[in-house]
Amino acid sequence: MSGEEPGAYVRVATVGDLPVGEGMAITIGEREVALFHVEGGWFAIDNVCPHQGGPLSEGWVEGETVTCPWHAWCFEVKTGAMTLGDFATVDAFDVRIQGEEVLVAPRPRAACVREQ
Repeated sequence: MSGEEPGAYVRVATVGDLPVGEGMAITIGEREVALFHVEGGWFAIDNVCPHQGGPLSEGWVEGETVTCPWHAWCFEVKTGAMTLGDFATVDAFDVRIQGEEVLVAPRPRAACVREQ
């Protein structure tokens, strides 16, 4: 987006666009990202499952976990960590809510940190 400082958050939706317990695909630059609205807040992770490229935004959301619709790999929407092992992760992006706008950082967090 022209005129924005590097690292500035990108407006991707409004809070009314996504009900609690659902996800949607968004595009930030050339990257496809899955945005989730869960009871714990708003989270964004890569939309592409590392197994075979399934669209995580179309997966089943239960609590703060999304299950890939293609082969049932599960990821924490907060961190991008796999829930059934630690051999795969997806990048996680910071999300901010400003008024009614949902903003996502254009770059992922430095590393996936699994919550204990």
